[in-house]
Order: sequence, then C-alpha cells, then structure tokens
Amino acid sequence: MNDILGGPAGAGSLIERAKAIILKPADTWPVIAAEQTSSGEIFTRYAVPLAAIGPVASFIGGQVFGISAFIATYRPSLMTGLTMAVTSFIMGLISLVVVALIADFLAPKFDGQSNRTNAFKLVAYSMTPAWVAGILGIFPALAVLGIIAGLYSIYLLYLGATPLMKVPQDKGVAYTAVTIVCAIIASFVATTVAASVTGLLGGGIAASTIAANGGDSVELNIPGVGKIDTGKIEQAAKQIEAGSQAKPIAGSALQGLLPASLGAYQRTAVESAGVGAVGSNAEGTYTAGDKTIHLTVTDMAALGGIAGMAGAMGVEQNREDANGYERTTTVNGQIRVEKWNPSEGRGKFGTMVGGRFMIEASGEAGSIDELKAAVNAIDAGQLAALAK
Repeated sequence: MNDILGGPAGAGSLIERAKAIILKPADTWPVIAAEQTSSGEIFTRYAVPLAAIGPVASFIGGQVFGISAFIATYRPSLMTGLTMAVTSFIMGLISLVVVALIADFLAPKFDGQSNRTNAFKLVAYSMTPAWVAGILGIFPALAVLGIIAGLYSIYLLYLGATPLMKVPQDKGVAYTAVTIVCAIIASFVATTVAASVTGLLGGGIAASTIAANGGDSVELNIPGVGKIDTGKIEQAAKQIEAGSQAKPIAGSALQGLLPASLGAYQRTAVESAGVGAVGSNAEGTYTAGDKTIHLTVTDMAALGGIAGMAGAMGVEQNREDANGYERTTTVNGQIRVEKWNPSEGRGKFGTMVGGRFMIEASGEAGSIDELKAAVNAIDAGQLAALAK
C-alpha cells in the first residue's frame, strides 16, 4: 500500500508529511490537492495517530508530573487519567469530522466549491501543528502554549482554502474566520461532553472572539492568553524550525540549579524527571512557616519553538478583579506570566529563558515580589550554558 505521499506506508511517511505541512505549507497544499487519497485513509493513517499525541501526553504528564491547580499539584488516579485520555481522543476525532463537514458546507457560500474529500484534507492537515503540540501536555503547566500551535493551524487552514476548496483569496480570511468560529463551537461541545464523562468541567475556549481586519490577518481574543494578531504567525512559525534540533538537558542537571534556600524559605523537597527527547523538569519545594513556594525549571528542548512562536507574536493579556490580577506579557521576545491574589497571598510568576526554558514560582508568599525573587534565584546564565 502507498502512503499519503505516494511512497511505502509507515511512520516515516507520516512524519515527513507532518513536517512538510508545518514547515513548507505553501508548497505542500497544491501537492495535497492533487492527491487521490481517500478520507478514510487520511483518517486512519494520519489523523488517528497524530490526534492521539495530546491525550497520551496529557495522561503521561498527569501521572508523572501531576496537574497544577493554581498553588497545588495533584495526580489523577490511573483510571481517571485513562478515562480523560480516551474521552479526549474520541471527541477530538468527532470534532475533526464535524469541522470538515462545516468547511465543506461553507465553501460555496464564499464562492468556493463543495468537495467533502478536500474539506477533510483541509481540516485534517491544518490540525497538524495543534496535534503535534499536544506533546506539551506531558508538562501540564506548559499545555497552554498549545494554543499558539492552534493559531498556526488557523494559518494553515487559510493557506489551504484556495487550493483545496477553490475559495478566492480575497475571501479566504472571511471563510477561515467563519469556519474557525464553528470549530470553536464544536470544540466547546466536545469539551463539555468530555467533561461530563470524566466529571471535570473545563472550558474557556468558547469565550474566544475572532475578528477579521480586512487584510491577511485574523485577531483573536483568547481567555488566559489575550489578544493575538495571527498576521504574525508566518514570521513566528520560523521559531519552530530554528529550535527543532535542540536536545533536552538531564533533569538532574536542572535540579542542580535549584538553590538550597530562597531567603527565609528553606528547601524541603526536590525532584526531577525527564521524558526522552521531549524535555525535562526539576522542582523544589520551599517552606517558611505556613507559606510554601514551588520553584520549577522546565526544559522544552525542541518544543521550545512553540514558546518561541508565542514570543514572536507578542502575546499580551491583562485581567484584574476583586481577587487580584493576572497578566501575560512578552519581554524581549520571552513570555512572562504573573498572577496574584492579595487577599489569599497566593500567586505565580514565570518567565521563559532562551526560548526553551520556563522558570516558574508559585504558591503562598508574602508578596508577588517573593515569587519574582524565587525565579531570579535561578542563574539564567548557567541555564543557558547547559544548552550549549
């Protein structure tokens, strides 16, 4: 049997196609449009394996690192983790089919052509970056960066609309925006169904807003991330290729960067872990009286390209209410997150370093300044030196 590229079937061909659509979409879409591959083949040999990455990674991450819930970290039971993973996987594939049908239905409305096979190709291949970035689920605290990969998927959908669905280029932005709105609704429904099955209610994506500016960019407001101009995606996507050859640093080496104390806070526990070529993580627990700070250092290795995209796109977000504030900013191309609840004396502060490392301090502290000081206690120079 031949694969989607016309060669022998196998994992290698899947990887080559995934790399091609991510790194050279303009050249790859016309090739895909000319292929005679059926929707069934794409579904079973391309979509299913890639769609499994996120659920499997999240399951592993939950069991190895636990799931962070503001200042606490918990590890779901084996059965709960499996249920969440399987449900997420199934609902993800259902959403793929639904969005493909929507893309096919909408094409004629924007002077394009209805073609269910091509619509399925368009959606399935466009979702490649989001599926691949699902590996970030191994590090739960970094899973939010998958949103950036999702934005690149939107860009791929826009690029593929003309060669596959024959939508005129001047209507490509509108077609993409409407399709994505429908996709978000489908995603919300899938998330709600998945939550009812696992007993966990997530969400937030449904509150996203999309606005076309009349040019070649789409502006999105995403809760927890903020305002992002997708017109910068093409430039930012180069960050992925730039960091694709990075090799992870051993968790034990990261652990060596954790100080014995943070001012009055004394280290009471330390642990580290690594997940092969994906990355590594080290965490120290520090206590002072009834206050506890968790200081983590994570190396995303080759996956740092996703974070690099976020920085290149200038992600910004700010939210304030009676319970405090939450901010996401980009400083010198590096993502920085800050959250503080003054009434409870809880929060977190984190920053990217070198486009691949995340240093984060979270927990109960006297002020946000103590969390910032904890992050600054990690020698960024030493961290960068480890990557050489």
